[in-house]
Amino acid sequence: DDLERWLSKITLAQTFYGHFFIEHNRGHHVRVATPEDPASSRFGESFWRFLPRSVWGSLKSSVELERKRLERADKPFWHPSNDVLNAWAMSIVLWGALTAIFGWEILPFLVIQAVYGFSLLETVNYLEHYGLLRQKTTTGRYERCTPEHSWNSDHICTNIFLYHL
Repeated sequence: DDLERWLSKITLAQTFYGHFFIEHNRGHHVRVATPEDPASSRFGESFWRFLPRSVWGSLKSSVELERKRLERADKPFWHPSNDVLNAWAMSIVLWGALTAIFGWEILPFLVIQAVYGFSLLETVNYLEHYGLLRQKTTTGRYERCTPEHSWNSDHICTNIFLYHL
């Protein structure tokens, strides 16, 4: 589990989107197909309206989720075990190394590839849950998440189109 978390941070370092693994696993998977989930697209919502809501909402959510996790562990937000800060630190080191090797001229290309990279992740979120909504039960909680709350399935066609996310 620690190795997988470390590898996801490394994979996301190039896009400066390391907080995605926190929000996606601890936020999105819990709130998927609900109005509280910034990464679930609404019926009739364009991708261009969804993208900024998901990007900023996911960033805000990941920071809040990590802050709460650290509070439960009786640690401050700026603790070395903060996964959001660790992921961003990996990006800073990677981008710093690439800038030192190739010069400041590489920075626009790093920004372009980062935006392209995290936009692909958000495109998959947009497609996988477009217009799907979990209903609230009589207790006021949302119904259990089922395969009907995602458009993807374990078939070759959807795995290809959704980059096997």
